[in-house]
Parts: sequence; C-alpha cells; structure tokens
Amino acid sequence: MSFNDWEHKPMNRRRGLRILKVAGIAILALGVFGLVVRGLWNWLMPELFGLRPITFWQALGVWILSRILLAGFHGGHSKDRRWRARLIDRWERMSPEEREKFREKLRHRWGPFEEAERSS
Repeated sequence: MSFNDWEHKPMNRRRGLRILKVAGIAILALGVFGLVVRGLWNWLMPELFGLRPITFWQALGVWILSRILLAGFHGGHSKDRRWRARLIDRWERMSPEEREKFREKLRHRWGPFEEAERSS
C-alpha cells in the first residue's frame, strides 16, 4: 500500500475532521470560560474586595489553576459516586455481626453516632 492509497481512505479523512472538530470546540470552550471568569472577576472582585480587574489571559490562568486545585487532574466527581455505591453494596452483603463490628470500629475512631444507627 502506498502513501497515497492510505491518504485517501474515508476513515482517515473522517478521523482528521473529527480531531479538528474536537480541537475547535476545545478552543472555543476555553475562550468562553476565560471570558466568563474575566467578566465575573471584573464585576465582583473589585467591588467586594478592592482587587484590580484582570485580563482574559489572567482569567484563563485563574480558571485553570482553580480546576487543578479544586478538581485535581481527573475528570470530575464521578469517582465520588462509585465509592459510595461500592460501600452500599458492601454494607448490604454484611451479616448483622459484621455490621456491628464495623459500627464499633467507627465508634472507636469517630465517636458515637446514634442518629445514624436509628435510621438503618
């Protein structure tokens, strides 16, 4: 197969268009987020805290920094729902003796929690 044959396959063309489309949407989203952060900052922060207005690039930097610090590098909070589902599943599979042993460990570590016990 020559280089020209590979280049003309419809799958590669679609893949290239898809990459361009995703890149365009990502650039557009970054621009919108930067404008929104800049607008909110320049509207609220000078008035509330006496801070200076910021530029678009500073706003983009603030947004990226907040994503890193508050959300980490993973994609959101879906991880939080999974651990809860696993805990509920594990709790439902426990025998009454195992549940009581687990409650004792929690009491020892965190103190009494009578209200939570009455609801279960």
